Amino acid sequence: MAAPLRGRQPEQESSTQMSQRLQAYSDALLSIIATVMILPVAHTKVHPDQKLGESVQQLLLTKIAVYLMTFLIVTVAWTAHVRLFQVIELIDDVLALLNLACMMVITFLPYTFSLMASFPGVPFGIFLFSVCAIVIGLIQAVIVVYGFYHPHLLNQDINSVNHDACKRHMLKIILRGPALCFLAAISSFFFIPLSYVFLGLVIVLPHLTRFLMWCKQKVVGQRDEEEQHSLETFTFYLSEPLSKERVEAFSDGVYAIVATLLICDICEDNVADPRDVEEKFHGSLLEALSEYGPNYLAYFGSFVTIGLLWFVHHSLFLYVIKPTRLMGLLNTFSLAFIGGLPLAYQLTSEFAEKSHNEIEAIQVSCVITFFASIFQFAIWTTALLHEQETLHPFARYGGKEHAFMFAKLALYPCVSLGAFFLTCLLSEFSTAVFHLMQIVVPFAFLALRIFVRISLTVIKSVMSLSRQKVVLLEEEEACLSPETLS
Repeated sequence: MAAPLRGRQPEQESSTQMSQRLQAYSDALLSIIATVMILPVAHTKVHPDQKLGESVQQLLLTKIAVYLMTFLIVTVAWTAHVRLFQVIELIDDVLALLNLACMMVITFLPYTFSLMASFPGVPFGIFLFSVCAIVIGLIQAVIVVYGFYHPHLLNQDINSVNHDACKRHMLKIILRGPALCFLAAISSFFFIPLSYVFLGLVIVLPHLTRFLMWCKQKVVGQRDEEEQHSLETFTFYLSEPLSKERVEAFSDGVYAIVATLLICDICEDNVADPRDVEEKFHGSLLEALSEYGPNYLAYFGSFVTIGLLWFVHHSLFLYVIKPTRLMGLLNTFSLAFIGGLPLAYQLTSEFAEKSHNEIEAIQVSCVITFFASIFQFAIWTTALLHEQETLHPFARYGGKEHAFMFAKLALYPCVSLGAFFLTCLLSEFSTAVFHLMQIVVPFAFLALRIFVRISLTVIKSVMSLSRQKVVLLEEEEACLSPETLS
C-alpha cells in the first residue's frame, strides 16, 4: 500500500498523483521532437552525379544552422518543463491535460522547421514556428498559475515561502521566451535575419540573465530580507543543475531515436521494387539487393558510431555524481551534433563510390562526429575542474579510471580529425580511409583498456626505477660525506 501524501487531505489524495510518469512521457516526446528536426536536412536530395556546388552547400549550411537553433530551442522548452515539475510535485487531471496540450503543440514544431528549412526567405515558416513557441510558453504559464492556485500540488519544501513572489518570479522566467518569439514573429514580415536574432536570444538569454544577476548582486548587494529569503529558497529549484537522471533519460532518448532513424531510411530507400527484380535481375532478390551494398555499409558504420558515442556518454555519466550547469549545456551541444548523424548517413550512403561529392560527404560526416565527441570530452574536462562535487573518488584526477576515461573520450575526436585531414591529402583513397576508420574504432575501444593498463604499468616502472636511482645516489652521497668518513 502506498504511503499517504504528506500534508494532503483525503479528497485531495484521491484526485492527485505523483508526476514521475508524466515527466517520463514528456522527456521521451521532447527527445523525439528534438531529434526528428534533422529529417528535413538529412533528406535534402543531391544526385550522386550532381556536384556539391556553392548553392547546394549554402542550402545545406542554412538548413544545418536552422536545425541547430531549433534543436537548442526545444531543449530550452525541455529545461523549462523540468524546472516546472521540480516545483509542481503532484498533478491532477487538469494539469495532465494542460501538459498534453503543451506536448501536442511541441509535436508540431518539426513541421514548422521543415517550412523554415525549405523556404528560408519566406516569413511564414518562421512566423508559424514562433507562434508555436508562444503557445507552448503560454500553456506553461497557465500550468504555473494553476499550480500556485492549488498549493497542495506544490513541492512541500517551498510551501513555507511567499507564493506570490515565487509565482511572479517563475512567470517572468517562463514568459521571456514567448516574448522574444513574439518579436521574432512580428519582425519576420519585415527583416527575417532579425527574427533569427530574437530566436537566438531565446537560447542565450537564460545564461545572459544569470550573468547579469550575478553582476548586479556584486554591485548593488542584497535585496529586502523577507523577499530575498523567499526567492533564495524558491530559486534553489530553478537555478540548481538538472538532475543526473533527467539528463541521462533525455540523452538516451536522443541516441535511441537517432539510431532508429537510420533503419527507417534503410527500410524506405533500400527495398528493391518487385517489378525491377523480375525484369532486371530475373527474379534474383539477392542480386538486386547487392546494388545497395554501399548503403548497408554506411548504415552499419553509422550505427556503430552512434552506439559507441552512446557507450562513451554512458561511461562518462557513470562516473558523474552531479552535473553542473555548464556540463548540461555542453551535453546539449553534443546531442545537437548527435542528432546530425542521420545527415552523415544520408551523405555517405547516397554518394556512393566514384561520386563527385564523395570527399565532401565524408568530410561532413567527420566534422559532425568530431563535434559530437569533442563536446563529450569538454564535459569530462569540466567535471575534472569541479571533481570534488561532480565525480566519484575513483575517477578523479590521477587515478587509473581517469586515464582510461581520458583515452576513451579522446579516441573519436582524434580519429575523426585524422580521417578528415587524410581525405584532404589522399583524396583518391577517401572512401577506404573513412571505412577503415569505422572498422578500426570498435577494435580500438576493445584494446584501449589493455593499452592504458600497459602504459600505466610502464610509467609506474619508469618512475619506480628513477626513485630507486635517486635513493642509491643519496646513499652514495651519504657514504662519501666527510662526516661518514671521519
